[in-house]
Amino acid sequence: MPESELPEDVLSEAERLTRLARDAVDPDEAEAYRSARDDVVGEYEFRARHREEDDVLVLHPDEWVDDDGIVDPAEIDDVDRGIERPLSGTGEDHEWSAVEEHNAACVAAVAEEHGAAHAANARAFADFLGNHYVRRIETAGAPEVLEFVEEYYPRNAWPTAEQRSLLPESLELLFDAADAEVPEYN
Repeated sequence: MPESELPEDVLSEAERLTRLARDAVDPDEAEAYRSARDDVVGEYEFRARHREEDDVLVLHPDEWVDDDGIVDPAEIDDVDRGIERPLSGTGEDHEWSAVEEHNAACVAAVAEEHGAAHAANARAFADFLGNHYVRRIETAGAPEVLEFVEEYYPRNAWPTAEQRSLLPESLELLFDAADAEVPEYN
């Protein structure tokens, strides 16, 4: 597979902002996330859109787009320059190890700075997100956090009373370690 014209950190940020826009309740907030995403990829002369029917982020070079904002097939020189990134689903097995390595580093940071109870909660969320969605901590949206808090955590994490009482704070610490904010899930 050819190397993308967009650096991996730019792709990850575009995915994160697209998920935040997708999950936002307030239309102005969603537009702000889309605008930030467009600025990030625009620096590389790319355009982004969310194909809602299959929940995929689609990115393509500006030169493929005509004045009306429509991709002109005559301008496509190499289809491999286009990028599609699924925003949900289980992902590929080879992606899981990279996701797990990243999420484990975030959990380790929580453990080192905040102790075992917070680390156990962080590990439970990392396991949930990695095993069920093959996603990095910072890419989780409100639906995934809500599913974790309401369904997965009570049934699968076997938390102590202390861990249960610390869960909201633990999620804040974990997202901080991933340099992101916890999406509003209540």
